[in-house]
Amino acid sequence: MLSIPASRPNAYSGSPLDRASNRREDAAFIEAALADAETLFVPVWRSRSLMKGVPEGAPEAVLLTGAAAEAVRMAGGPWAFLGFWEGRPVFAVDCSQAEDPLPLLPEGMGAFTDLRAVAGLLPPGEASVLAHARGLMHWRTRHRFCGVCGAGCEPRSAGNAMACTNCGTQHFPRTDPAVIMLVVREGRCLLGHSTRFPNSVMYSTLAGFVEPGETLEEAVRREVKEEAGIDVGEVLYHSSQPWPFPASIMLGFHAEGLSDEITIDPEELRDARWFTVEQMRNPEAHGFALPRGDSIARRLIEDWLAEAGPAGTRR
Repeated sequence: MLSIPASRPNAYSGSPLDRASNRREDAAFIEAALADAETLFVPVWRSRSLMKGVPEGAPEAVLLTGAAAEAVRMAGGPWAFLGFWEGRPVFAVDCSQAEDPLPLLPEGMGAFTDLRAVAGLLPPGEASVLAHARGLMHWRTRHRFCGVCGAGCEPRSAGNAMACTNCGTQHFPRTDPAVIMLVVREGRCLLGHSTRFPNSVMYSTLAGFVEPGETLEEAVRREVKEEAGIDVGEVLYHSSQPWPFPASIMLGFHAEGLSDEITIDPEELRDARWFTVEQMRNPEAHGFALPRGDSIARRLIEDWLAEAGPAGTRR
């Protein structure tokens, strides 16, 4: 089985930020940065990001400064220091408590948009920063209470940690590791049609969360066996992708299929099939669709196809 390197960075990767974690405990710096008119703020409203140019198909992130930033902060939601972008401090701020935050901003500032809908069109650095802000604000708005004793928590480390006001336990943002794998065998690849997309014709790579005490390779083999009944041999790492929808890191692999007969888990999949290279290169003609372009699933498929011969003979 050939190793297939990643052909290019995945969406939401390649952050331009210096996270400057050493400045998070510097209260004087944080206070000054929050008051600085040149500081950048990344607003998040109900998991959506502020952008302009979306209707024209040329989206770009809108970061706030000065009075516009202060107006959004007055909505009373959580905030957090993200780092420096070209020397300027950057904060995420959640304004979800406002029923409509746009009236708080000057006209022409764009609209709040689902990041996943346009990530493939955004400059890579902007997509990464918006994903960072979205993921961190999701954690902040959903971890207000201590998981140990149930008491309320207060932000620490410039919004990058929470501390229990009763027992003192510190809580940090969680990222759930998930494996995602393209299983290949004799010039074919295995794709599944998820129960989560009943009205779609999309077939995608299999995926699942890593369980406690499990290596990534073991997780790949277990998930493929559980979902499709296929035995897996060699497992080769491809690349990773931040996936803050809501709080995951996708760890991508190519995996060697050792068996042919598919037995699906009906709770996870509506269908699973082996697809030839020809079918994969012309999915519409064969009645199915591939995963969206900003996903690591699509990257795993594209890089495999790039390495495959005309009939998939190389793999």
